[in-house]
Amino acid sequence: MAPGVRLVQKVSSTRVFARIAPHVVPAMDRAVHRLTRGKVLLSARMLPGVVLTVPGARSGQPRTTPLACMPHPGADGGEGWVLVGSNFGRPGHPAWTANLLAHPEAAVINWKGRDIPVTARLLAGEERAGVWALALRFWPPYAAYQSRIDREIRLFRLERREGGGAPAREA
Repeated sequence: MAPGVRLVQKVSSTRVFARIAPHVVPAMDRAVHRLTRGKVLLSARMLPGVVLTVPGARSGQPRTTPLACMPHPGADGGEGWVLVGSNFGRPGHPAWTANLLAHPEAAVINWKGRDIPVTARLLAGEERAGVWALALRFWPPYAAYQSRIDREIRLFRLERREGGGAPAREA
């Protein structure tokens, strides 16, 4: 484990972090990601990260969100990722989860500077339970997030989609 990770995990489990982080972390990630042309994602210094672009559920306009992810092989054993809709332990589901539910075949992630078209699938039942256990080992603060909200945190599996092209990115 990298130095300082335990401290960051402890801090990120707090309610104060949940109030502040959603306003600061994504903005910093977007700015640095844009300035480095997709090569650097600040939050990925602690957890692997992607930049998700998917049409908005209502607007249909491209929405770009930097997110932590858990690399996890796809069903075919190839590249895959899990996104955790924790919203830092705040009450509502994050907007990007509604966008993935509305447009699961239209998502693109930027992973390590590469745009990759993906298909998203909401996990449920035993599959979700197994991946949730992995997610808790991967980033223990997810347990604190889940304990203070009255909703089940959404988990999505992303798998590479052949072709499909990338939606236009927000400026």
